[in-house]
Amino acid sequence: MRTDISATDAVRHFSELLNNIRFRGVRYTIIRGGKPAAALVPLDDSGPLRRLGDLNGIFQTLPHIDPEDITFVDDVLEVIEGQPPLPGYSSWE
Repeated sequence: MRTDISATDAVRHFSELLNNIRFRGVRYTIIRGGKPAAALVPLDDSGPLRRLGDLNGIFQTLPHIDPEDITFVDDVLEVIEGQPPLPGYSSWE
Protein backbone atom coordinates (compact mmCIF):
# COMPACT_ATOMS: atom_id res chain seq x y z
CA MET A 1 0.00 0.00 0.00
CA ARG A 2 1.31 3.45 -0.91
CA THR A 3 0.29 6.66 0.81
CA ASP A 4 1.16 10.28 0.07
CA ILE A 5 1.89 12.42 3.13
CA SER A 6 3.06 15.99 3.58
CA ALA A 7 6.50 16.62 5.03
CA THR A 8 4.87 18.40 7.99
CA ASP A 9 2.61 15.44 8.79
CA ALA A 10 5.53 13.04 8.36
CA VAL A 11 7.49 14.94 11.02
CA ARG A 12 4.53 15.07 13.38
CA HIS A 13 3.74 11.35 13.06
CA PHE A 14 7.18 9.88 12.35
CA SER A 15 7.02 7.12 14.98
CA GLU A 16 3.59 6.01 13.74
CA LEU A 17 4.88 6.02 10.15
CA LEU A 18 7.80 3.79 11.13
CA ASN A 19 5.44 1.34 12.81
CA ASN A 20 3.18 1.26 9.74
CA ILE A 21 6.19 0.70 7.48
CA ARG A 22 7.69 -2.05 9.61
CA PHE A 23 4.60 -3.95 10.64
CA ARG A 24 2.14 -3.27 7.82
CA GLY A 25 4.44 -2.77 4.85
CA VAL A 26 3.01 0.69 4.11
CA ARG A 27 5.06 2.81 1.69
CA TYR A 28 4.95 6.58 2.03
CA THR A 29 5.73 9.27 -0.51
CA ILE A 30 6.71 12.51 1.23
CA ILE A 31 5.23 15.55 -0.51
CA ARG A 32 6.96 18.91 -0.14
CA GLY A 33 5.89 21.98 -2.03
CA GLY A 34 3.25 19.93 -3.81
CA LYS A 35 5.83 17.56 -5.33
CA PRO A 36 7.19 14.16 -4.29
CA ALA A 37 10.43 14.69 -2.37
CA ALA A 38 11.24 11.31 -0.81
CA ALA A 39 9.94 7.86 -0.09
CA LEU A 40 9.77 5.92 3.16
CA VAL A 41 9.70 2.21 2.41
CA PRO A 42 10.47 -1.00 4.31
CA LEU A 43 14.21 -1.64 4.40
CA ASP A 44 13.98 -5.33 3.67
CA ASP A 45 11.30 -7.86 3.00
CA SER A 46 12.15 -10.50 5.57
CA GLY A 47 9.26 -12.73 4.66
CA PRO A 48 5.55 -12.75 5.11
CA LEU A 49 4.02 -10.57 7.78
CA ARG A 50 2.73 -12.65 10.67
CA ARG A 51 -0.24 -11.83 12.81
CA LEU A 52 -1.13 -12.80 16.35
CA GLY A 53 -3.69 -15.23 14.94
CA ASP A 54 -0.82 -17.15 13.30
CA LEU A 55 0.77 -17.91 16.67
CA ASN A 56 -1.13 -21.13 17.35
CA GLY A 57 -0.06 -22.54 13.98
CA ILE A 58 3.55 -21.54 14.64
CA PHE A 59 3.48 -23.36 17.98
CA GLN A 60 2.14 -26.46 16.27
CA THR A 61 5.17 -26.57 13.95
CA LEU A 62 7.73 -26.36 16.79
CA PRO A 63 9.37 -29.59 17.92
CA HIS A 64 7.78 -31.09 20.99
CA ILE A 65 9.76 -31.82 24.14
CA ASP A 66 9.45 -35.31 25.51
CA PRO A 67 8.22 -34.96 29.12
CA GLU A 68 10.45 -37.89 30.03
CA ASP A 69 13.55 -36.08 28.73
CA ILE A 70 15.17 -35.02 31.98
CA THR A 71 18.29 -33.70 30.21
CA PHE A 72 16.28 -30.73 28.94
CA VAL A 73 15.43 -29.66 32.49
CA ASP A 74 19.07 -30.11 33.51
CA ASP A 75 20.19 -27.93 30.58
CA VAL A 76 17.75 -25.18 31.52
CA LEU A 77 18.81 -25.25 35.16
CA GLU A 78 22.47 -25.10 34.13
CA VAL A 79 21.83 -22.01 32.01
CA ILE A 80 19.89 -20.34 34.83
CA GLU A 81 22.68 -21.03 37.33
CA GLY A 82 25.25 -19.60 34.91
CA GLN A 83 23.55 -16.21 34.68
CA PRO A 84 25.26 -13.26 36.37
CA PRO A 85 23.58 -12.02 39.55
CA LEU A 86 21.09 -9.19 39.33
CA PRO A 87 22.11 -5.90 40.94
CA GLY A 88 20.73 -5.33 44.42
CA TYR A 89 19.41 -1.93 43.41
CA SER A 90 17.46 -0.41 40.57
CA SER A 91 19.58 1.49 38.07
CA TRP A 92 16.56 3.76 37.53
CA GLU A 93 16.67 5.15 41.04
